Amino acid sequence: MKRTPEFIQLLTSSQSRLYGYILSLLYDADQANDVLQQTNVILWEKEEEFSLGSNFIAWSFQIAYFQVLAHRKQLQRERLSFDSDLLADIANVSREAEESFESRQKLMRQCLQKLNRRQQEIVYRRYQSNASLDSIAIETANTVNAVKQLLFRARSALARCINQGLEQEMNS
Repeated sequence: MKRTPEFIQLLTSSQSRLYGYILSLLYDADQANDVLQQTNVILWEKEEEFSLGSNFIAWSFQIAYFQVLAHRKQLQRERLSFDSDLLADIANVSREAEESFESRQKLMRQCLQKLNRRQQEIVYRRYQSNASLDSIAIETANTVNAVKQLLFRARSALARCINQGLEQEMNS
């Protein structure tokens, strides 16, 4: 079977979210990596069952959930393991958080656009480029305290904007 570029893009771009979901169910990075690999093999094998345009994340999370259950069966002989009801509850919470992830990301992008240009630049340098406060101060010809103040104001504006957006979403 020939792999479609769209499926490959969906699979590769969802890896960090899929890993986070699996990790939230297992709480062990090594086990999560193992289950992620198993899940990827199954996703790859079941490409024909996926309809392009439908929710790839939901589909992949369901497959990952069953892989976590299978993995847990293999680990039953260990002393500490979560019971199935608790695991299902954790999976539901993770799914709900994932469902709101995209809307929260969209809201964050919208709020970032509302910052003034100087605040956007400082936020980008600090969080996108991982620059230190000292290097930002040097690059922008500001003091470190001035950079801290700009970041504080930008984060405050973002928090207000995001909270307003979340309130609007809840009320609609």
